[in-house]
Amino acid sequence: MREFLDTLGFLTRLAPARVIPEAAMNRCMRWMPPAGLVLGAVVVLPFALGLFRSAPWVQAWLMVALSVFLTRGLHLDGLADVADAVTTHTDPERFWQVIKDSRSGPFGVIGLALALMGEVILFHEMAARGAFPAIAWTFVLGRAGAVWLGYHVRHLVRPGLGKLYIDGATLGVALAAAVFTFGAGLFMAGFLPTAAGTAIATAALLGLYRLAEKVGAANGDFLGCAVILGELAGGLGFVLAS
Repeated sequence: MREFLDTLGFLTRLAPARVIPEAAMNRCMRWMPPAGLVLGAVVVLPFALGLFRSAPWVQAWLMVALSVFLTRGLHLDGLADVADAVTTHTDPERFWQVIKDSRSGPFGVIGLALALMGEVILFHEMAARGAFPAIAWTFVLGRAGAVWLGYHVRHLVRPGLGKLYIDGATLGVALAAAVFTFGAGLFMAGFLPTAAGTAIATAALLGLYRLAEKVGAANGDFLGCAVILGELAGGLGFVLAS
């Protein structure tokens, strides 16, 4: 339970944040999908209970805003950094210079706008159909995607906080994340949306993995990007297959 609360506090505002010893950081990776489930449940609960029932656009916008608040925009920062850096055409030296720059360039802003607008649109489609459990599942899929990417880039990871986290993405942890996420998807979204969302997320993760290979490394920004792409994949899969 301590490890789960540490993970929840690191990834969200839903548990008290505390300094996690370096030796314990890698154990947080196994709790990412359950943390996503708790986050998703908190995000959708007020609207599943009827808040703004007649205004699904408002529901969708508020759900996205609430998820950004609760996660402190942690994963969006990774998406923006990768979106900026990828415009260097994968020149490794220049790529990592851009990643380390704390400022957001135009492509980072474009990436953020597309991701946030995409989530609002997808959550609207899902909320209009009353599919609030499926919305919650997208948060699980996003964090499972980060675990799977972490497992595949362990040999490429750069020193730093991301490495402490990614070192915990063993094959066993990745397989457990996949089983947990697919099982939760069957219950919360149905078979076809779960299969479609998983397939789209896999394609997105493959793109990130190939990018990491081309630039010779990966870091925590790649995990954040994977989370957001996984959330979008879950929404796209639901709209496509339901």
